[in-house]
Amino acid sequence: MLTQPEAEQLMQTAKRFVRPPAAVAIPPGVDETYELTAIEGREKFLLDLWRGTIRISKLKFQERVRITSVLARLDVNGAPHTNPDLTTVPGTHLHLYREGFEDRWAFPVDAKLFSRLGDPAAIFRDFCAFCNIVEPPPAQGWIE
Repeated sequence: MLTQPEAEQLMQTAKRFVRPPAAVAIPPGVDETYELTAIEGREKFLLDLWRGTIRISKLKFQERVRITSVLARLDVNGAPHTNPDLTTVPGTHLHLYREGFEDRWAFPVDAKLFSRLGDPAAIFRDFCAFCNIVEPPPAQGWIE
């Protein structure tokens, strides 16, 4: 389990794709995982992208470290989430690592960070920026 300062430092770490694809596309029903690495240091990360099959507007963008520790997950157009304190956030929300709770806390999405939640390619770019992933590949071929 990560400490909170460790998780925050890992979020701030600049990362890049290990084998960047020519473009990132996520058609309905696809679940992709990309390897990332810290630009400085040897830490490895994973970027998970998922899109629903029936509701193609349902998306998941997730950054993990050390294989299982979720640092951040953006759920778009999913089910509402209930936090450990029993507060509920709407279907589009952002999970952030919290020591002792891992990724079980979610927060409403800040429109300044994710301004175009109806555009999957824009969400991908915004999520990469939020997770400090530099030089992400272009997002192309996304079915709107």
